[in-house]
Amino acid sequence: MAQTGHTSRTDDRKQQSLKIVHCLEETYRVAICALHHQNPFELLAATILSAQCTDERVNMVTPALFAKYPTPAKLAVATQADVEKIVQSTGFFRAKAANLIGMAQGLMAQFNGELPRTLEEMIKLPGVGRKTANVVLGTAFGIPTGVVVDTHVKRITRLLGLTKNKTPEKIELDLQSLIPKSEWINFSHRLIHHGRRICIARRPKCDECPLLAICHRVGLLPLS
Repeated sequence: MAQTGHTSRTDDRKQQSLKIVHCLEETYRVAICALHHQNPFELLAATILSAQCTDERVNMVTPALFAKYPTPAKLAVATQADVEKIVQSTGFFRAKAANLIGMAQGLMAQFNGELPRTLEEMIKLPGVGRKTANVVLGTAFGIPTGVVVDTHVKRITRLLGLTKNKTPEKIELDLQSLIPKSEWINFSHRLIHHGRRICIARRPKCDECPLLAICHRVGLLPLS
């Protein structure tokens, strides 16, 4: 009997998730990555810089970075001090500079300067974790290796009742079981847009939200 109840709850969450996917698609038809880039290498570098930093700030920094180091080959021989100077305003700049240079050196040494197209190979590069690899593989190559769980996705999927977990890894597993694989890439992009425009962390515009009718509002006070 308990198993039947569990199955029923899972089916309900799957139905809800499909409604959410459809609603987000209707609301945000064009789902694009907010990080400015011209090629997969630039996207990878920008994503590394985006850790603990806003996309807006990254987009202010990357033009100078890409102008000086337009290819993995050039970035691989950059000095730590020069890269630090360019990326300083993104925070944690020493670690980020080291990761950028290490990433470029890894691309040159292991992949002839070309970005690999598997998650397993991508995460071998310095500074590249699962989230970064998912972003690049999904956005640059259209390969759905997972669901990107950033701060917006983490917060909003809990509000929606799609997960009770708190770590990105466990949240991603929950979402992979609920969201069709064909929607993994766009789902994250659209939910991030939604988090910036409507479901804002400190002042959610619930009265304007297209998801209100299917949102469990976990952790929020009821609407008056």
